[in-house]
Amino acid sequence: MKSQGIDAEVIDLCCLQPLDIDTIVESVEKTGRVMIVHEAVKTNGFGAEIAALISERALFTLSAPIVRVTGYDTPYPVPSVEDDWLPNATRIFEGVQMLMRY
Repeated sequence: MKSQGIDAEVIDLCCLQPLDIDTIVESVEKTGRVMIVHEAVKTNGFGAEIAALISERALFTLSAPIVRVTGYDTPYPVPSVEDDWLPNATRIFEGVQMLMRY
């Protein structure tokens, strides 16, 4: 992504409770963009809660809609197809490209 002029900031949430929302909001205010990546399903996944908190606290600093790259909205797969179900580098890169269109 650096070769395309994209300098990403990554926040690895080691703890979901208490959630370090201040660090997230600081990053949103600095970059104006958010991509949430997690292994759970998209609908009702924890990423939706993070997106809601960002909307409550930093909506007007966003330059683009929040993009989520997640597991698919299906039951968790059997191990033989798990790698195709989870977010991977290709899906994350596609999410970044979508985010940078704005």
